[in-house]
Amino acid sequence: MKNIYSMLLLGGLLFTSCNDYLNVNPKTQIELESFFQDEDGFKDAIAGVYVQMKEETVYGGRLTQTTIEHLASSWDPTSLSAEGRLGYFDYKNEQVATMLDEIFLKQYAMIASVNAVLGQIDNRKNVFKTTGLYELVKGEALALRAYLHFDLMRLFGPAPHNPTDGSELAYVTTFTTSVHQKMSYEQYKKLLVSDIDEASALLHQVDPVQEFSIEELRLGTAPVKDSYFAHRYLRMNYYATKGLKARIHLWYGDRETAYTAAKEVLEAKNKDGSVKFKLGGGADFAKENFTLVGEHLFGLYDHDLEKRYDANYASLVLKKEEEWNKLKEVLYGNTGKDIRETSLWQNVVLAEGRKGNIIKKYSTKPSAQTSGGRDYKQIPLIRISEMYLIAAEVAPFGEGSTYFSTFRKARNLDLSAPTNPEALELEIVKEYRKEFYAEGQVFYTYKRRNVQRPNFLFLPSTATINYVLPLPKIEAIN
Repeated sequence: MKNIYSMLLLGGLLFTSCNDYLNVNPKTQIELESFFQDEDGFKDAIAGVYVQMKEETVYGGRLTQTTIEHLASSWDPTSLSAEGRLGYFDYKNEQVATMLDEIFLKQYAMIASVNAVLGQIDNRKNVFKTTGLYELVKGEALALRAYLHFDLMRLFGPAPHNPTDGSELAYVTTFTTSVHQKMSYEQYKKLLVSDIDEASALLHQVDPVQEFSIEELRLGTAPVKDSYFAHRYLRMNYYATKGLKARIHLWYGDRETAYTAAKEVLEAKNKDGSVKFKLGGGADFAKENFTLVGEHLFGLYDHDLEKRYDANYASLVLKKEEEWNKLKEVLYGNTGKDIRETSLWQNVVLAEGRKGNIIKKYSTKPSAQTSGGRDYKQIPLIRISEMYLIAAEVAPFGEGSTYFSTFRKARNLDLSAPTNPEALELEIVKEYRKEFYAEGQVFYTYKRRNVQRPNFLFLPSTATINYVLPLPKIEAIN
């Protein structure tokens, strides 16, 4: 029986580009060559993947702010709702199962879109007339394939502390209706690493993010030769591949490789010697740059972020109901200094009397008020702060403590440094909770570290932690 990936294609995969839609139907063998007959076809195809990623079922919501955050008990939902059941790891609940199934299906649909590009690009290399564009597109596609597959592993695969307890997944590298065999944890890792290493090598040759500053790219002042080269700060660029590599190897326990990759990003410099990815601070929050866009190695620009904020946060759908002083104490230690504690939350009381604490991370100004580089409608997917925390965890203890101290100073914390590796790792978990609230990273950190009840913040008292999510029923029988 064909697996889910094949069934998606047989049913007719919607392949989205910026303004065009290509219905790929293998039964009728629609010619992909007609779509990829020039550079614009490849550009539009990659842009289409980013459009898909912004959908609510994946990185526009469920894999950043909603479903994945409910798994970490970040929000206080109605107890009997699907979101409420997520906090209890009730994967058998029909609504929960449907929600997770949709994530699974959409991830593989986006992988199919990427594979459509990669399946054509080498045979159509002659259509690339712009120097470096072939390497840029192929490197970006390989990196996206790794990114999407890795999140499938982090969510639906085994936990690293027990890789034999959990589902095997298919790492799909071809655009075809053939059956794709599931593979072992280590086989999957091998393909992940292969994709991200090849992507890094290709992008290292041509990616202008290495030459120009993030600010130059954001403001459009970088003198690039083609518009596709202009928006690298939002794309799966060279440094994003290194950030993803650090994330992957940390998950698999390859500490030295993770450190090397994270360190390269941390030490990246602009032509004038300034740091390429600078940690944000209070001045950024004062400008209402709450997602700290200068820290983004990879992110998604979302025109609808203001609407999403109103629907999710201002309306108290995503909230914490604790009394504010209690929340400050539990989450931040009530320091009175931490900029995330002092600037990132707001207590809201609606007209009908409902109230709660909401995070302002995705609060943005209307487009008419975002001139001068103050357009912050970005969803962060990889940030430089994560590289500091990875380096703090995997570097030799002395170096790791220095990275950790540098990170905390940027958040206006001058707390005494942990005195041993075990204490440092506990503090790092706490910082993941504070730093990546509403970004979808905390559950993965808990799963990777096998965090138990004493360190799993906001866990319902009767919940039994279960990091091993089931595959969709229709996939499990294949």
